[in-house]
Formats: sequence, C-alpha cells, structure tokens
Amino acid sequence: MPLAKLPDVQIHYEWTGAGHLPVLVFSNSLGTNLRMWDSQVEEFTKHFRLLRYDTRGHGQSQVTPGPYSIEQLSWDVVRLLDALQLDRVYFCGLSMGGMTGMFLGANAPNRFHKLVLCNTAAKIGTAESWNTRIQTVQSGGMKAVAGTVIERWFTPGFCSSHPAETRAVLAMLETANPQGYIANCAAVRDMDQRKSLGNIRVPCLVLTGTHDPATTPAEARFLVESIPGATYAEVSAAHLSNIEARGDFNRHVLQFLLA
Repeated sequence: MPLAKLPDVQIHYEWTGAGHLPVLVFSNSLGTNLRMWDSQVEEFTKHFRLLRYDTRGHGQSQVTPGPYSIEQLSWDVVRLLDALQLDRVYFCGLSMGGMTGMFLGANAPNRFHKLVLCNTAAKIGTAESWNTRIQTVQSGGMKAVAGTVIERWFTPGFCSSHPAETRAVLAMLETANPQGYIANCAAVRDMDQRKSLGNIRVPCLVLTGTHDPATTPAEARFLVESIPGATYAEVSAAHLSNIEARGDFNRHVLQFLLA
C-alpha cells in the first residue's frame, strides 16, 4: 500500500496507467475514498496516468487530530506532488475535492495545467447544518447519517436502477472513519472562498448535476461567473455525478482536459 510520508500525515495514494502519460490527480468527496473514481479509470487511462489519493482522514490515509481546514487539505496535495517529484499536473476534484481545487488554483497555480471542479461550491451549507451533522456522527456513528447523505448523492431513479452501485457507495460511507469524517466536516463548514475565486489563474471547468441538492447548478454558475475564463458543463445527476452520469461526465471532462 503506497503511503506518502508528509510532514504531519501519511497519505495513501494509487497509480493507474502508463508512466509516460501526463498525470491527472483525482480528489475525493467528503465521506468517500479514492475508489469513488473507479468509473473513470477505463476511459481516462487512455490519455492520462491517474494519481488517486485518499484525503487526510479518509480511506487508508492517516486520521490526524481535527478539525481540518481546506487550506490544510490543499497543501497536502502540493506536498504529495513534491514527494512524488511531480512538477505540474491536471486536477479533478468533486465536492470537498472541488473546494481543494479552488484553493489550489488561487494559491498554487504554477503546479496545475487545468482544474476540474465538480459538484462543488465556494461555500456549502451553514455552520448550524454542519454542526448538527457532526453531533449526529459523534452520538450515532456513520450509519446515523449515511442514509440521508445517499439520498442527496443520487437521484431516486438511479438508486432503484443501480442498486449494486448505490450499495457500494453506501458501504464506503458507512465504513468511513468517524473522527476523520468529523474533522473534514469542519473543513467544509469553515470554508468560504467566494472572495478568492477571482484569484484563480488556472483554466477551469465547472461541472454540476442538474438534480444536485447539495451544490446546485446556481452555485456552479456563480463559480463560472467568478473564476476568470471558466467554462460550464451540466449533466443529469445528483451530487456524485461521476458515478450517476458516468458517460456524460467522462465526455465533458476529457473534452476539456484534452482541448
């Protein structure tokens, strides 16, 4: 199991694809791990060498004491690139991974060729809603929130027509480390990048799901209007658009990255 030993955390990562291809980093959403990108591997490895990693507190990465911040999670990415001796890469993050991408675009633009910000927003939810979720996990564990979260991640139609895929993602969420999840909830709760979007100097694609209740198309359009030169794409999906609308997601993202 490859682990990058960074100054204050060990980050689990995985390589897929041919070594001569340009590197594309995938960054997971809150409560998932690098397996959330399995639907992208077959198509994307035709063009890129994929570097998938588990965000601090997730998957097989170390759970360090919380709370975390988006700034902290973002510098983890830069330090991972340093540890792997990677100068510039392409980046695709969803939800919390997209927030990480926004920070990187504004604060480490020289390390990235292009950014894809999926199903994300400059500010998500209210402090009250995040504190309630944190308290629910503290008292009842991950299973206490998993069902409600899945209802926001996929449309009812997808859940009924793709039960195996839905169950796999539910299992990912239910087995997430509660302390790592809580620490990352705090990072999302405390993040507000609305005033720094204009500082992003990396070509960006903002991709959203028509039926996403967590990060709506309106919030995606705000990103496009605020980030210089950003482009917009929308697919018929809820929050985990890379799984629910895999074909359209892959097409939009590859079209942007390869242009």
